[in-house]
Amino acid sequence: MNVMMLLEMASAAFPERPAFTDGSTGASFTYQQLFDAARQRADSIRNSGAERLVKLDVSNLGTPLSLFASAWAGVPYVPLNYRLTDGEIQALLARVTPAYLVTEDSRLSALGAVADVQAVSTGSFLDDAQHTNATAEPWAMDPEEIAVLLFTSGTTGEPKAAVLRHKHLVSYILGSVEFAGATEEDVALVCVPPYHIAGIAAIMSSVYSGRHVVQLPNFSAEAWIDLARKHKVSTAFVVPTMLARIVESLEAEGAEDAGLPHLASLSYGGGKMPLSVIEKAMTLFPNTDFSNAYGLTETSSTICVLGPEEHRTAAAATSEQERRRLVSVGQPLPGVEIEIRDEDGQQVPAGERGEIYVRGEQVSGEYEGRGSVTDSEGWFPTRDAGSMDADGYLFLEGRADDVIVRGGENLSPGEIEDVMLTHPAVVDVAVVGVPSEQWGEAVAAAVVAKAGTTIDTAELQDYVKERLRSSRVPELVQVWSELPYNETGKLLRRVVRTDLAAAQS
Repeated sequence: MNVMMLLEMASAAFPERPAFTDGSTGASFTYQQLFDAARQRADSIRNSGAERLVKLDVSNLGTPLSLFASAWAGVPYVPLNYRLTDGEIQALLARVTPAYLVTEDSRLSALGAVADVQAVSTGSFLDDAQHTNATAEPWAMDPEEIAVLLFTSGTTGEPKAAVLRHKHLVSYILGSVEFAGATEEDVALVCVPPYHIAGIAAIMSSVYSGRHVVQLPNFSAEAWIDLARKHKVSTAFVVPTMLARIVESLEAEGAEDAGLPHLASLSYGGGKMPLSVIEKAMTLFPNTDFSNAYGLTETSSTICVLGPEEHRTAAAATSEQERRRLVSVGQPLPGVEIEIRDEDGQQVPAGERGEIYVRGEQVSGEYEGRGSVTDSEGWFPTRDAGSMDADGYLFLEGRADDVIVRGGENLSPGEIEDVMLTHPAVVDVAVVGVPSEQWGEAVAAAVVAKAGTTIDTAELQDYVKERLRSSRVPELVQVWSELPYNETGKLLRRVVRTDLAAAQS
C-alpha cells in the first residue's frame, strides 16, 4: 500500500481530467500533470537528503503535489499550521529535521536558516523548470511506512505528532470511496486547512473518485458561495461554524434558496452542529444531500456518518427521539467498531454518557516518540465524550475532560448546551465549569444572541431549570457577541473557561 497508488490509478483512468484548481489564481493540474509533477519533485526531495517534506502555506496546488511527491520519495508528509508564530513553527521544524520545506515567500528567509532545513518557496516548488529530473525509482509499497505526520493542536500542552501509516490512509479510502465514482462534471470545493486531517482526506478521496477539486485558500462565507456558484460545485465539506456563516450570509441576502442547484452533496464535521443551523441549511439547500462525518486525526479521518436519508428522516420525524438524531454523527463505517466506556473502562448501556473508543484498520492511535496508545485489543481512546442510542447512533458531548464536577456530581456541558440552544433567542452557547468555593465547580455559560434578539439571562436560567435539574442551571450567564473558535471550527473552551472564571471573581 502507498498513497501514490491512488494517484496512479486516477492518472491511468482519466489523465486529461482536471484534478485541482486554485480558486484564488485559476492555476490547475490535470491528473496526468499532477502525476508527472510528483515524479519530478520526488527526485528533488530524494536528492536533498531530507527525511520529511514539510508544507507550510495556505491550500494551493502545492498541497496535493507535496502529499503525493513525499509518498513517491518515501518520506513522511508534514503539513504545519501556517497561523502559528515563527517561534512555534521553528520549534516544530526542529522536531522533523532534516526537512525539505515548502513555504510562502515571506517565511523563506527565516525558516530556511533553521538547521537541517532546505527551504523552497511554493512558487519554486510548482515551477517545473526547477525540477528537471524525473525519478526512475518506484515508490515503496510497504504499508508500515509513515505517510503523514500530523501535529495535534496542542491546546493542552506540547503538540503531539500523530503517525498515519500508508496502511491506515489507504484502508480508509478503499473502505469509504468508490474508485472513479465521480463524473467529469463533478466538482468538489475544499476549504478546510491543509494541516487538518479533513484536508488530507479530501485530497485522497477526490483523487480516488476522479473528482475535480477547487481550492479555497482562505474561507469566508461570501467567497465560498461565489466559488460554488462559479464552478458549479457538486460536493463540499465544511465545519459547523462555516455552515453557520454560510447560512447567515444567505439569510442576509434575503435568499430563500441558496441558488446552488448543482450542489448535490454537502458534508460537515469537526464539531457539534446546532440543530437550528442544520435545519436552516436543509431549507436553503432543498436539493442537497447532507452528511455529518465524525473522525479524528488518529483515525485517518471519518469513522462515523449520518447520511442523507437519515437527515431527511430525522428532519421529518415527529417523535423527539427520532428528530434528535439530526444532531447525531450517525453510525460507524463498515469495518469500524465503536464503544462507549465509563471511567473504569467498562462498556456502558445505550443512552449513557462515557468516553468514545474506536477500533478498525484505519485507526492509528500512534504518536511519534510516544508509541501507540491503543490497548491490547486495538481499541483507541478518543478522549471524546458521547453516548449511543439503542440503534447505534452516536452523539458527541465534547471532550471527556470537559465534564463539570459540581458537588461530586458529573455534569455534561453538551446536555446543558443542547437545551439552551432550543431557546428562541440563542444562536450559540458554550457551557463550562468555573471554580466554586461551595461546589468545587459551578456551571457557567457564554451565549450568543440571534440577530435582532436580546437575551434576558435570568429568563434563560429559568428556561433551563424548567427542562433540567436545578444543579444543571448555569449560575453565571454572559451574553457575548461571538464565541472563540479556531480555524478548523473547534470551540476554544479553555478561553471561555478562563474569561468566565475571571468575570466571576
